[in-house]
Amino acid sequence: MGNRYSNRRIMINNAEIYDKILEERNLKKMRQYGTAAFTYPTVAQIKSLNRIKHIWKTGDRYYKLAIQYYGKAEHWWIIAFYNQRPTEANLKVGDVVYIPVPLERLLEYLEE
Repeated sequence: MGNRYSNRRIMINNAEIYDKILEERNLKKMRQYGTAAFTYPTVAQIKSLNRIKHIWKTGDRYYKLAIQYYGKAEHWWIIAFYNQRPTEANLKVGDVVYIPVPLERLLEYLEE
């Protein structure tokens, strides 16, 4: 998996309500992704992971942490999902954020 768009239903939308937007973008239809449904890891699965403790500070962003710990910005959502804080607006300076590693094992759990 690794990508939050993997294994998601893709829908084609050409509804009249979007006519103006489609025309402005010179499109006949648009592709939209269905909402992903992930299961949060079980207690046993969480115990099998290592967690790196990070204290949130000014200038932190999920994508920056993803680059630092996973090597790719696109994995930002994993940190958000794991900490059950969907956006950076849900964090304040001094909050603890856990970075689950290894990434591959967590991704396996999310696919189950």
